[in-house]
Amino acid sequence: MAQEADPQPPGGAELPTAERSSPARVAVCIATYLRPQGLLATLQSLNSLTFTHVKQPAVEVFLIDNDPAGSASETYEAARRWLRWPLQYVHEPRRGISQVRNTAVAAARRNADFIAFIDDDEVADPQWLDELLHAQSEHRADAVLGPAIRVFEGEPPEWAVSGGYFEQTRYRTGARISHGGIGNALVRVGALPEDRPVFDDRLGISGGEDTLFFLRLARDGGRIIWTNEATIREAIPAHRARVGYVLKRVYRTANTWSFCERELDGSAPVLMKRTVKGMSRIVWGVALFLAGLIVGEKARIRGMWQVCYGAGNLTGLVGLRYDAYRSVPPG
Repeated sequence: MAQEADPQPPGGAELPTAERSSPARVAVCIATYLRPQGLLATLQSLNSLTFTHVKQPAVEVFLIDNDPAGSASETYEAARRWLRWPLQYVHEPRRGISQVRNTAVAAARRNADFIAFIDDDEVADPQWLDELLHAQSEHRADAVLGPAIRVFEGEPPEWAVSGGYFEQTRYRTGARISHGGIGNALVRVGALPEDRPVFDDRLGISGGEDTLFFLRLARDGGRIIWTNEATIREAIPAHRARVGYVLKRVYRTANTWSFCERELDGSAPVLMKRTVKGMSRIVWGVALFLAGLIVGEKARIRGMWQVCYGAGNLTGLVGLRYDAYRSVPPG
């Protein structure tokens, strides 16, 4: 996609970048829920951040604990003694990923130019924040997203690897995109809305709050850029490398996407197009599954995957939500 010349944010205000005379102020926000070991690894990775493209920013880390019992406070008390960056602990007992992220934004935006998001099942590569800030400066972006390299705990089943079920869509560095996940993202504070919650509370238990946020930002003229160099590593525990998890995950993804489409443009042509796509996925999936009875497991799994994708599309259109996070940790 062609790059726009001298993009300006809504309202005509000057768009800050990471390249300036004084260091950028960056709040790194970590959402956590009952993952003490994962959280510790995330914090340790922040200690290894290096900066070569931009001046070392003024970093402050915010730990947002969604456990009603506040269990992450123990990790906080230990980590604040050795973490090289100032560390703040915020307890958000209301269950929901939207609630956690909105609390993070409220706490972090007061003294920050940018907010970087990372979760407690992810670790940052040393160049992670440097590359996010560099891409923001190069492209005068409102948001920058990067890839997550999935790391399986133990040997994954062959169908999971060959089928690409845990692979992430990637783009060329500098590409302008319209949506993505918040787990590896840098957002300009000035691009965040002030008249409504940044992340829709209705999606707190189902997820997809980040998809809706980025779609709205792009719709309103926000500049979202992809960079392949700002990498994180996401742990994939053994219980996720199972057919049941993959099918639930794609159902939730499709369900959320349809919900977001309906929310942003509920016109009859859009709803009809999504309905036809959903039904086509189901028909194709059934055919693949039946063929798999002869040709093997991979085709059966792909068929079930297509059926779940189509079913998620259709249920999302009629407002049925899949509350994936009601009783388990996000992710």
